[in-house]
Amino acid sequence: MKKALMLITSLTLILLFIAGCGNQGSSQESNAQTENILSEENIAEEAELESLSEEHSQDLMDKEEALTDIRVMALKGPTAMGLVKLMDEAEGGSVNSNNYDFSIVASVDEVMPKLVQGEVDIAAVPANLASVLYNNTQKQVQVLAINTLGVLYIVDTGNTVHSVGDLTGRTIYASGKGATPEYALNYILMENGIDPEKDVTIEWKSEHTECVAALTASSQESEIALLPQPFVTTAQAKNDKIRIALDLNQEWDKVQTEDGDSSALLTGVIIVRTEFAKEYPDAVNAFLDSYKESVSYVNGNIEDAAALIEKFDIVPAAVASKALPYCNITFIEGTEMQEQLSGYLNVLMEQNEKAVGGAVPEDDFYYRR
Repeated sequence: MKKALMLITSLTLILLFIAGCGNQGSSQESNAQTENILSEENIAEEAELESLSEEHSQDLMDKEEALTDIRVMALKGPTAMGLVKLMDEAEGGSVNSNNYDFSIVASVDEVMPKLVQGEVDIAAVPANLASVLYNNTQKQVQVLAINTLGVLYIVDTGNTVHSVGDLTGRTIYASGKGATPEYALNYILMENGIDPEKDVTIEWKSEHTECVAALTASSQESEIALLPQPFVTTAQAKNDKIRIALDLNQEWDKVQTEDGDSSALLTGVIIVRTEFAKEYPDAVNAFLDSYKESVSYVNGNIEDAAALIEKFDIVPAAVASKALPYCNITFIEGTEMQEQLSGYLNVLMEQNEKAVGGAVPEDDFYYRR
């Protein structure tokens, strides 16, 4: 009996040992399987990360390819002032999916050939010049927006002019014969019953500075001149007797209201090469959105805008801060733009068809989003 119990005990220990060895094998096999699974998951994660990295790189490349390069040119003076906020932002990189190259020039003669030759895409130019370019280049330009209303003012040195009628019999010093100043002045005089050739004497000077010199040098107690902003502000800083007597914008609007017309006295517009607008409509529309925001900023932040105007060498900040409220920087597009600009060009056409390039432009002159 005792031998039988010992045999049973021995058999039990052997079975337990065998079972233990079996469990250890299973555990090792299980650990190996787990390691394989984790290894496969790591490989999958690494592949996914690599894929995401490639997608991100591709997105960046696609974004860079989507950016449009736009070359913009503007004249020194009010027509460039509304651009300064956008110009400042563009120095930090692309704005609204566009890369900008801005240039500010002193003469309109620098703008026209570059536009025609395709070296500039968008430009701020005098309103009537846009019409001339349209007619002389077989419709190679379109107008995007009005950016500056009238900047012309009648000034005097004796507080004697309070209405257009007060100009009768007087001598007016002015520059800009054969251009907007002459046409605008003649229109307002005639619409107020004053003959520019018989009822007033207009002494045309070659430069605005000559007009100011004539005001100062005259022995008369009160002299009159037609001057644009920001030159009015510059002249006032040198001669405190110079006073703004009449705003030609207001006088133009009075005549328009009486006649039931809807034009406006304009100084500048922003134009685009027609070919460029057709090829990159989204880029042009993005520019218009950014430009509109820039104009709003300039009109709403005079001192900060003046600093930017000086930064881009348009006029000194001290002059800009005083002149901006009188520069009539604006942004008008679409139907309202066409009504105001076409009416203005019709007024010029009636006086001298060469002022608009021989004809008032057709509807395709006006860009529509």
